[in-house]
Amino acid sequence: MTSTTAPPATPGRTPTRRSPGDVLVLGVEVALLATAVLVGALLNARGTGLYADAAPLYGTWGPHVGWGSPAALLVAIAVVGWGTRWARTARWGVLLVTGWMAAVAWTVALALVDGWSTGLARRLTPQAEYLHEVPGVTDIPAMLAGFTDRILDFQPDAWSTHTAGHPPGALLIFVWLDRVGLGGGAAAGLACVLVGATVAVTVPVTLRALGAADAARAVIPFLVLLPGAVWVGASADGIFAAVVAAGLALLAVGGRATAAVGGAMLGFALHLSYGFLLVGVLALTVLALRRTHRWGALLAACAGVAAVTGVFVAAGFQWWVGYQLVVERYYQGWAADRPYGYWVWANLAALLLSAGPVLGPALRRALVARSQWPPPRGWRAVGRLAMSAAAAVRGAGPTVLLPLAAGVAVLGADLSGLSKAEVERIWLPFVVWLLVATAWLPAGSRRWWLAGQAATALAVNHLLWTVS
Repeated sequence: MTSTTAPPATPGRTPTRRSPGDVLVLGVEVALLATAVLVGALLNARGTGLYADAAPLYGTWGPHVGWGSPAALLVAIAVVGWGTRWARTARWGVLLVTGWMAAVAWTVALALVDGWSTGLARRLTPQAEYLHEVPGVTDIPAMLAGFTDRILDFQPDAWSTHTAGHPPGALLIFVWLDRVGLGGGAAAGLACVLVGATVAVTVPVTLRALGAADAARAVIPFLVLLPGAVWVGASADGIFAAVVAAGLALLAVGGRATAAVGGAMLGFALHLSYGFLLVGVLALTVLALRRTHRWGALLAACAGVAAVTGVFVAAGFQWWVGYQLVVERYYQGWAADRPYGYWVWANLAALLLSAGPVLGPALRRALVARSQWPPPRGWRAVGRLAMSAAAAVRGAGPTVLLPLAAGVAVLGADLSGLSKAEVERIWLPFVVWLLVATAWLPAGSRRWWLAGQAATALAVNHLLWTVS
């Protein structure tokens, strides 16, 4: 790390020997996943309303191959073989562009395992999806003004499932695509891929801006071979993850004006998913880790969020009213039957398949490294708790605090009971920040972990028919 507040043990410079702790955590992950699959199969056999044939994932079992299979394998081999070295030595700008292109190639290849039509062109066209509603939106202001009136189910003009379950910003994205001539399933699917892959750029940019340049390079191959790319191509959640990551990156770089733009992006993200209220934990963490103008950036970001929210309110949509109605709509559907007692822990197994097996060992290493650092100098002399807390935050650094903030957000979403199933795609905006902890992996082991990440994605995509 290049920051002057870097810890003594720089991420990626830890010993390369195998750690018993990593093996133990990996064993816990395997046990959790096996238990979730077994219990899910038993509950499905009993007729329990999981509404997920391949629980803990939302999909159906069906081993298959496609013409994307060899392409995905080639991309995986290239990134595993040369990705870590390239990430260390390439020029920064070239590395970011190459990382984005590789992420696009990986995501498209995985989608094409299911074929062009099923994997991309028709992925967003079912009745439950946003594209179903696009032809009916002929007047955007009128749509926004009457949006909440159509959230509840069992009425003639009720929104389809995904549109009703999100604020109107999600539908607006696809309406805007249609308005500029990019209508239809194929264009929408490719947009999800091209935009979603930008997380391989914005997350490293955030880390570098926060003083973790080495870590920024180290995480890029893991963002490229993201197992969650199975759902980035193609679901709207790929775009959601990209918007959140871009907003956080803008909070980290530049001055107040840039932070205001970042706040505006996060304000729009809040109108993509009600769950993105939890992104506030990540946003505050990024602002706390800034080197300068923290309070000014915070005020500017809040102004950006308020401005976007004000535009939606002026147009007739009130986020808090929509949220109340969405909770009611949520329990009008499958959520009323899906057992909380299963999903509250099985969701974590689905998260593992989206983030990959590296998640647990990486988080363990980040936490262990933090516990070994000395407290900030002079902390006993600090009279006010707020000042000592801020010093501790800056001392921990982004490679520890950003994954922890993402973990807090995931835990909040999980315990709320409003995320029962399908979290493998819904939590993508948090998954990419959890993977920041991979910067703590020993350099000599990264290829093996990347291979495990790729194998996870390939196994899921070839064994299941995933749906968004």
